[in-house]
Parts: sequence; structure tokens; C-alpha cells
Amino acid sequence: MYRVLIADDELIERKVLYKTLTKELGDQCKIWQAENGREALELFDEHDIQIAVLDIEMPGINGIEAAQEMRRRKSECSIIFLTAFDDFSYAKKAIGIRVLDYLLKPCKEEELISVLDEAMRLADKAMQEGKEEEELNMPEPALFKSSTELNTGDGQVRLHKVAEAIRQYMEENYVRDLSMQDVARVMNYSEAYFCKLFKQCFDKNFTTYLTECRVEAAKNLLKEPMVNVKEIGEAVGYNDSNYFAKVFKRVTGISPTEYRMSIFNKK
Repeated sequence: MYRVLIADDELIERKVLYKTLTKELGDQCKIWQAENGREALELFDEHDIQIAVLDIEMPGINGIEAAQEMRRRKSECSIIFLTAFDDFSYAKKAIGIRVLDYLLKPCKEEELISVLDEAMRLADKAMQEGKEEEELNMPEPALFKSSTELNTGDGQVRLHKVAEAIRQYMEENYVRDLSMQDVARVMNYSEAYFCKLFKQCFDKNFTTYLTECRVEAAKNLLKEPMVNVKEIGEAVGYNDSNYFAKVFKRVTGISPTEYRMSIFNKK
């Protein structure tokens, strides 16, 4: 089972998050709870945590400080920030820590589970291949720019062009093991700025958008009766056919096989 830690000083929010993850992932995960950063670090070490979902504003050791220490102690762990603070300086620090995603409260359940699915895939990859290649000390490819640039008339036109460029690149490369950092470098943006820019362009986080790209591509391939489901999963970036089926069902509500049957039943 995957070892997951959630840390939030607000009892009600922590309990709601625990209930959500237990309902969706309870048969796959063992979940521990912490009410502050210090307790989170103790549980992190004690249970060799693979995935940490952290609030940022906590008393004593806050989420940023706890995440920095977690990353130092275990480079391959997946860290997810779930916070009410839409602060650019926080996003910049989050990227520096190499968090998997930066989610804003209130977060849609499907968006959160999508990110957890990706974190579990990375945990599998880390266990199978050992520690993943480190991305520390990677220079940022561009200077930080103010997001207010995109709020003017000209800025909206530019935002549309940027969105089209990102969309085209991801549609051409979704089959790869693509990360937000990869696309930021290609687009010549700093990672922290790109994180905020992506949200402006698509009103969703990078992981959710990438998953939707892959599922839409899979839907088209499922129209071909001679191609089996395992091959389709591999063709859209999922080498594990069981994981592909799970993601597809979470997004569409039905399995790839059921989707294919529904297509041919209509004909």
C-alpha cells in the first residue's frame, strides 16, 4: 500500500480530506494525519512516507519548511500543496522544492484524485527503478514576469497565443513522461511563472490537463476494433494497462472496454 501523509492545522478540513482520500483510495493507501509541520516530519520519518499532502500556513514549522525538509531527507517523495493562499511567492517556493502540484482550496475532488493518481504512479516508478534522476540546481530559463501583463487587452491576445502553443506542444508530446518543468523549459518560462500561467490559460492544473489529453486520445484509438486496450494505453503514455484502465474510468465513468462497446452498440 502507498504511504500517504496529510498535514493541516484545521481539524475539519483535515478530516474532510482524510475522508475523501479514504473513500477514493482507501484500498490502495495507508493514510496518516498531522496537525502541524513538526508532527508531519515525525510521521514522515517514522512511516517512510511516499506522498505528502500539505497545507502551507501551519503554526511552528509551516508547509513550505516541512516540504523543504522532506525533500532533503527523501528526494523521490511526491509533495502536493493544498492551500487557500494564491500567492505567487508561495508558488515560486513550491516549484523550487519540486512539488508535484500546487492546488488551491476549495479543490475539486476529481482534480485532487488525479494528482494523487500521478503521485502513486511516480511511487511505483521510484520503487521499480530506484531514485529518479535529480533535477536540483537546474537554472531557470527565463526571468520572472508579472502576471498583470496578461490582464490587459494585448495581454489577453498574448495569453490566447501562449495557450495555443502549450496545447499544441502537449498534444504532440503527451505520450512522453511529461512534467510541468519540461514544458516550462520548452516554452522558455521560469517554472513558478509557468505554473501560474498554465492555470490562467486552462483553469486547471497541469496534471489534470495532461490526463485529459491522454484520455481523449485513447477515446479515438478505442474506435479501432483491431487495437487492443493494452496497446492503446501504451500509445497514450501508460505502460501499465491496469493503471490506464483506472485513470480512464475515473475520468469517463466507464472502463476502456465498456467505452469501446458503447461505440459499436450505437452503430
